[in-house]
Amino acid sequence: MTTANFRIEKDSMGELQVPAEALYGAQTQRAVENFPISGLAMPPAFIRAVALIKQCAACVNRDLGLLDAARADAIAQAAQRLLAGQHADQFPVDVFQTGSGTSINMNVNEVIATLASRICGQTVSANDDVNMGQSSNDVIPTAIHVSAALSVHERLIPALEHLQATLEYKARSLDNVVKTGRTHLMDAMPIRMGQELSGWALQMQKGVERLRASLPRVYLLAQGGTAVGTGINAHPAFASRMADALAAVTGIPFAPNGSFFESLSAQDAAVELSGQLKVIAVSLMKIANDLRWMNSGPLAGLGEIELPALQPGSSIMPGKVNPVMPEATAMVAAQVMGNDTTITIAGQSGSFQLNVMLPLIAHSLLQSIELLANATRLLADKAVADFTVREDRLQEALARNPILITALNPLIGYLKAAEIAKAAYKTGRPIVDAAAEMTNISREDLERLLDPVRLTEGGIQK
Repeated sequence: MTTANFRIEKDSMGELQVPAEALYGAQTQRAVENFPISGLAMPPAFIRAVALIKQCAACVNRDLGLLDAARADAIAQAAQRLLAGQHADQFPVDVFQTGSGTSINMNVNEVIATLASRICGQTVSANDDVNMGQSSNDVIPTAIHVSAALSVHERLIPALEHLQATLEYKARSLDNVVKTGRTHLMDAMPIRMGQELSGWALQMQKGVERLRASLPRVYLLAQGGTAVGTGINAHPAFASRMADALAAVTGIPFAPNGSFFESLSAQDAAVELSGQLKVIAVSLMKIANDLRWMNSGPLAGLGEIELPALQPGSSIMPGKVNPVMPEATAMVAAQVMGNDTTITIAGQSGSFQLNVMLPLIAHSLLQSIELLANATRLLADKAVADFTVREDRLQEALARNPILITALNPLIGYLKAAEIAKAAYKTGRPIVDAAAEMTNISREDLERLLDPVRLTEGGIQK
């Protein structure tokens, strides 16, 4: 690039070249040059949260008489452009940056200051005006909480509830289908497919309940703590008014944290929320793997269901179709579990008055929420909703399942039942036939007592 492609900007450390068309300034450029590490920028949901904080701060400072109306309104308008998704290419700072997130805070400050200056026709300072009453040390923890709360409410909870509803509908439609239950991957007592899917649905319901239980701590904000938690350089009413403003805009009951020292130095609420995301990932991994097992085959596996055929499964084996959606979901679950470990390590990096892995926490937490929301909807719509049941395979396995003899334990005892089961398995005969030969129970009673449908209802068979 030639000199004509750059302009000279100045900050407290001196002058440097910045791309001529960039909306950001010197501090962002220094970060771009200092941290060419991953090529990963901060998530859009996080930039949205910081822009929202800047918009609310400008209005609060105006109402407190600290910022003139012209500049405040221009800042609010500039922030609104970012909230609308404009200028998304102006936030190039790498996730792996200064641990306080000062670089990304100043990146947003500089972009808004440039836009606001153009709007109002006078100079708007990134530090003195856009960042008034704030520091990176309280803006970034606040943005983590705001972006996480918004993402959970707007995307993840609706996605989980969608999968839950899809599973419940599928369970009702398949509740008359009986299959062989399995423990240790081995044949066990029969179960209705509706019962099996109802367990998955409850996992999703409890996942939502866990999220809702952890969110009240996420609603508590650091904003107003400024540099170390004492509130230096912020108006005494700034914290409460900021929380009220954010609550009014988002509909989420944000409030100032009871101790800004906790807000700035610790990220326990983010760690807690990540733990709940990990539980959901564990649930999804279990469901995805069950679907894969049930779909396995179609000839040499269980072959209980057929998942929708979404794409060719092999570059060399014609006709092969793989369970791609459960596989993708399992990979998402693995990533979320890894992110939880990252967030756990980052969460304990609060040295004295400030956590110094804030950008990494923000990136990992928001990535987990986004991945879970996307994968959950896809699993519901492209796997669960339209899989078909191979009832012929289910009935064949049920008829030969020697474990059905368990129902006769109260009548003939465990040892006799085990003898009958082994005989049936050894000869490959239905358990009813073996029991008819080896007990005094009539064939009619045996067929009633060993009816797989009846056995899914539990209780002692009489």
